[in-house]
Amino acid sequence: MTYFDKLETRSADERAADHARALPEQIARAKKAPGYADILSAVQADSVTDMQALAQLPVLRKSDLTKAQAGRPPFGGFTVKPARNFQHVFQSPGPIYEPGSTDHDWWRMGRFLNAAGVGPGDIVQNCFGYHLTPAGMIFESGAQAVGASVLPAGTGQTELQVTAARDVGSTAYAGTPDYLKIILDKADAMGVALSFSKAAVGGGALFPSLRQEYADRDIACLQCYATADLGNIAYESPAMEGMIIDEHVIVEIVTPGTGTPVAPGEVGEVVVTTFNPDYPLIRFATGDLSAMMPGESPCGRTNMRIKGWMGRADQTTKIKGMFVRPEQVAALVDKHDEIVKARVIAARQGEMDTMTVQIESPCENDGAYAKSVVEVLKLKGAVEVVAPGSLPKDGLVIEDQRVYD
Repeated sequence: MTYFDKLETRSADERAADHARALPEQIARAKKAPGYADILSAVQADSVTDMQALAQLPVLRKSDLTKAQAGRPPFGGFTVKPARNFQHVFQSPGPIYEPGSTDHDWWRMGRFLNAAGVGPGDIVQNCFGYHLTPAGMIFESGAQAVGASVLPAGTGQTELQVTAARDVGSTAYAGTPDYLKIILDKADAMGVALSFSKAAVGGGALFPSLRQEYADRDIACLQCYATADLGNIAYESPAMEGMIIDEHVIVEIVTPGTGTPVAPGEVGEVVVTTFNPDYPLIRFATGDLSAMMPGESPCGRTNMRIKGWMGRADQTTKIKGMFVRPEQVAALVDKHDEIVKARVIAARQGEMDTMTVQIESPCENDGAYAKSVVEVLKLKGAVEVVAPGSLPKDGLVIEDQRVYD
């Protein structure tokens, strides 16, 4: 097995020491960006040396980024250099703008492609989009980092994809998990034999049955977890036991709607701090759910692992015509020191919405919290006080039990 670099096999102490040096530098760098002027104004950069200190900083959400970009286009003031000094400017749905650079492995995708076995001698058929959104360039830069050649195929035109794959001898596929099957099925219909033996996928669910179908065709398929803003966050190795955190980010799992880390192993929202010097996103909330896994990967890579994508953290739900948001549930918990956790359940009784608020608290008086529920959630609902530790540890703070079909 060949690792991408020595960072992948650092000891926990070595990684913590490296973070203790890199975090203050990144916080100081971010404080110079105008978008962080108010957010981090009171933060002493040299005091943020570990995850405990990092967890005290505010969370930056995509909605915050969108608002900032509207007032200070195109990047909201969160980059350390102007747009004209980046090689690329991308636009994702929203619209939201992301910078891009041709600097070596700027999005850190090479580490994943190396784990997927892609390297010199491979020709990667890159079926991620190249227009406006950055996925195509993210994977192209990763392929360059591992010394592979790239066929910039983009999306669509499946018959041409098959012809090109045959003619140039593509050995590796990069794209969404399901599009490779479309190409392979088209090749079968055309009577064309292709040379794919590796697949590096992302941007969608890789179902076990689909992975097995590729394995039956002698194609080893691994997946990564990346976003347009952050680049690569985590990736699979051939061990296929969870997703290993990239070496140039710090990942926290927090209670949705808050910045409070959950207990080890609990499901929560993925919050990422990147060490990218050009675009220093600090505690950026992805809106995705996952959970940390114990131990290390059998492949020998020593960084923490997550279970992969487990749904969306934005559980905003309309009840009785009013939106209830995770941030409100978090505010309800903060309103009373003794509350450990809360969960809002939306249901139906006849043709009417109902709301039940379950509260973990040593206080057994349901009525003690009714007023706070109305004040914070702006709705009346039943209150159930339950023993601390009894609510499910599934990442949900708002559960919609209504059936819509």
